[in-house]
Amino acid sequence: MRRALVALGAGLGLLGSTVVSAPAQAADVVTDPLASTVATAQQVAAFWLADGAANLKNATPYAWDTAVRVYVPPPSSPGGTPGYVPPVPGPLSSKGKLPTTSGKVFFVGADGQPHWCSGTAMQSAYLNVVATAGHCVYDTQSIAVTLDKWVFVPGYSEGTTPWGLYVGKQASAHYDFDVYEDFDRDYAFVNVYNGVVSSSSGVLTDSGRLGDSVGGQGLTYNQPTNRSVDVFGYPAGPNPDGTRPYTGQTLEWSYGKTFNAMAPAMKGEDLIGVDSSFTGEGSLGSSWLYQYSNGNRSGYLNGITISVSDTDGDNRYDTSVSPYFDGELYGVYSAAKNLWTGAIA
Repeated sequence: MRRALVALGAGLGLLGSTVVSAPAQAADVVTDPLASTVATAQQVAAFWLADGAANLKNATPYAWDTAVRVYVPPPSSPGGTPGYVPPVPGPLSSKGKLPTTSGKVFFVGADGQPHWCSGTAMQSAYLNVVATAGHCVYDTQSIAVTLDKWVFVPGYSEGTTPWGLYVGKQASAHYDFDVYEDFDRDYAFVNVYNGVVSSSSGVLTDSGRLGDSVGGQGLTYNQPTNRSVDVFGYPAGPNPDGTRPYTGQTLEWSYGKTFNAMAPAMKGEDLIGVDSSFTGEGSLGSSWLYQYSNGNRSGYLNGITISVSDTDGDNRYDTSVSPYFDGELYGVYSAAKNLWTGAIA
């Protein structure tokens, strides 16, 4: 297993990671650089925005571990006191009641090709945090630690970047996912630089902080299941029967109640599910928002899609799956929420 040798020692710095202490159940947090310098970040932005954003338009949905068999155990009570981080409302979207905080995360995979998942902008001290699935940031298919050329495009729609492109600077994840690929901890929080837009001559212009442009969703953890959530993402893949209900080009929405779930095939023993027709490819990283308000387009992140399942055997996906959000997730978020990043243009 990747990085397994450091599990018994203190030499994480040799691999470019740092384990930091965090509140709420003392989560083990691993941080890793993405584009750690301004020069590198500029090169990443140019890769995606060059030639009329050709690499953004030609990227394909990430197809790794998109479907899993789910078991539903008896309901259980949360193990800690529920906590809340309030959202920062953003501008009203021109696309009905959809949040401006949702978008696509783009990266180059282990196959050397551009891919994308879903992601969402979060509340934080410097309004610069994106939440997504851990395996949409960390490379679980090769010896590399993180996926290459990682960026976030909020409001992505049919090749456009309405609020700019945000290059990832640093990722924070749970140690158990990074080392053991424990999918109960399949989440990551990425700090991004200020957004950029590109002129016809290729010159990058600063478009400001992510949260100033689109707002930031709140966070809640240690919540009981059987709570209603709104799911937002960019599903694109086929159902098992071959039908393709979504294109992946526009933000989609579904709604349902959460329930306890297990997926032994992916080492998922403490997961939650929600009724959703989203297909797997493209929807990885979708946000599950509790108490979502249509008025201000904000709520509390309480789940992140890491896989989907066909639970009734009709060859169509009917369930999305997320890690359960507990105090250890809050610890990972806390490691990211106070990191300043700055501008690259």
